[in-house]
Amino acid sequence: MTEVKFKRLALIGIGLIGSSIARAARKQGLAEEIVCAARTADSRRIAKELGVVDAAYESPVEAVKGADLVVLCTPVGTYAAIAEQIAPHLEQGAIVTDVGSVKGAVVKAIGPHIPEGVDFIPGHPVAGTEKSGPAAGFAELFINRWCILTPCDQASEAAVEKLGAFWAAMGSKVETMDPAHHDLVLAITSHIPHLIAYNIVGTADDLEDVTQSEVIKYSAGGFRDFTRIAASDPTMWRDVFLHNKEAVLEMLGRFTEDLAQLQRAIRWEDGETLFKIFSRTRAIRRQIIDAGQETPEPDFGRTHKSEE
Repeated sequence: MTEVKFKRLALIGIGLIGSSIARAARKQGLAEEIVCAARTADSRRIAKELGVVDAAYESPVEAVKGADLVVLCTPVGTYAAIAEQIAPHLEQGAIVTDVGSVKGAVVKAIGPHIPEGVDFIPGHPVAGTEKSGPAAGFAELFINRWCILTPCDQASEAAVEKLGAFWAAMGSKVETMDPAHHDLVLAITSHIPHLIAYNIVGTADDLEDVTQSEVIKYSAGGFRDFTRIAASDPTMWRDVFLHNKEAVLEMLGRFTEDLAQLQRAIRWEDGETLFKIFSRTRAIRRQIIDAGQETPEPDFGRTHKSEE
């Protein structure tokens, strides 16, 4: 098993994912020192007060000095500017990675700035909640969740193994794949569901013949699920859609065609087609539960270990 122990872990951004990495790495003893960079004074103060990090800086440059693992945990749209800023200050032998849910755009944004002697390995922990900020993180976030790595050509096998072992030590199941394939898969499993959630909640809010109080009062389980997803960080999701445009539009086209099929079946009272579609999708839910990616219980009221 690959030995995992970093001298200095630098987290650029200390929101839900960044603070969860800090907590999990601390719990598992994966770094001697954990520091962060955060734009707002409040985030730096909270991270320090909670003991999530040993030091918090306003400048990413200060955070990466002496770091042998640098993780970008800010919205994808900020990556290019941050990479350009920190590049001259990266340690030889350091690993640079990220947690963005798109990967092709990340390779283009960060890759050109990475100096020789530094291993750049884009990553995506497929985990999260609708909450944000340094207080929202918890060490158990990554347990039994996938972390997908999309290593660039210049990354050494040893560095890829070490980063994979880092995520595995925090409880993740690690997979490697091509950035373009990652973006296509995540477009349908994550990005399109978020787009639909944002849209349907917005539609409900716009309906003139349904009052706001009725939407809240009579919100059934399905609508509540959509509101939970639609409560996710708007800055992060804006950047996701702008930076995974091609894959999202391709999957959105397929979704629209399937939606038209449902529309026709309802219009023509084709119960057989509706039953076949609903039976097939029910089986997918069972497969997700069997794979350990969900439980049969509804999400509402479910507590995380750190909240119990």
